[in-house]
Amino acid sequence: MKAWTINKPGGRDQLTQVERERPVPAEGEILIEVKAAGINRTDTLTRQNTALEKPYPILGVEVSGVVAENHSEHTHLTEGTRVMGLVNHGGYAEYVTMPADRAMVIPESLTFDEAAAIPEVFLTAYQTLYWLGELKQHEKVLIHAAGSGVGTAAIQLARHLSEAAVVATAGQPEKLELARELGASIGINYKKEAFDEVVLQQTSEHGVDVILDFVGASYWEKNLASCAPDARWILIGTLGGSTVESVSLGKLMKKRIALKGTLLTPRSDEYKAELTREFSEACLPLFEEGRLASVIHSIVPFSDLPEAHRQMEDNENLGKIILSLDD
Repeated sequence: MKAWTINKPGGRDQLTQVERERPVPAEGEILIEVKAAGINRTDTLTRQNTALEKPYPILGVEVSGVVAENHSEHTHLTEGTRVMGLVNHGGYAEYVTMPADRAMVIPESLTFDEAAAIPEVFLTAYQTLYWLGELKQHEKVLIHAAGSGVGTAAIQLARHLSEAAVVATAGQPEKLELARELGASIGINYKKEAFDEVVLQQTSEHGVDVILDFVGASYWEKNLASCAPDARWILIGTLGGSTVESVSLGKLMKKRIALKGTLLTPRSDEYKAELTREFSEACLPLFEEGRLASVIHSIVPFSDLPEAHRQMEDNENLGKIILSLDD
């Protein structure tokens, strides 16, 4: 089968398409004929990871496709069933294995490309907002990187599951326009405005209840100022740096702020399976109803993977970049 791996850790020039043996599913797994794969920042970081050793993995953690073999007790996953979900690497290939309890049956109204845009970003957003952020009905949430895959998913979930007031930040007008279309009530261009000042102005100096933070160090003081008492601040990225030079623990304590850090990809199979189950029950019907939707920036042919990684690394995307294998 065709698959994408790397010659060695490094830039996009190290991506290489190879021929590999079709994987054999273990007990409890399914084999998927891949139709589309989502591009994620974790893929570009894996590509650059100098700690990787040979043999280098097939990249990709998110796919949609059809069941080719079922070696599990999940009898509804018959051959030909359309599924989507998270895999433990191997998504950039014609076939991949997946734990059967992480497979989600694709709603009939969705294409394979639309389905591949769901698992990583919506599961990450759901975990961050609800398992960690404990977002409640009608609370206020600040979502950074509003034009990203996780950002667009989080805006939709916050609005449709919690009727939350969403404050979104981005650095481009078109990303803020998209955020408003998806349900954000306030959009802030962080290149032109101090977002903490706008947050406080728009909340009568109270602040927000939950922060979804992709940025980290460079936003530390502004995020801290934006927090309401008892706020839950969830850190899921460090695009703005990972080291804060000076931290006032007293300010955190005074506002009773809960600061949590998380990454979804390293979580256990059991954690991802439970997250998948809960998300499927709560949210998949909303895709069928049209209340939730995939947001796709581009669909790139399988042979053009380096271009897909370029779009991700240049921060061009509004929503998801999809690698298509479906002829």
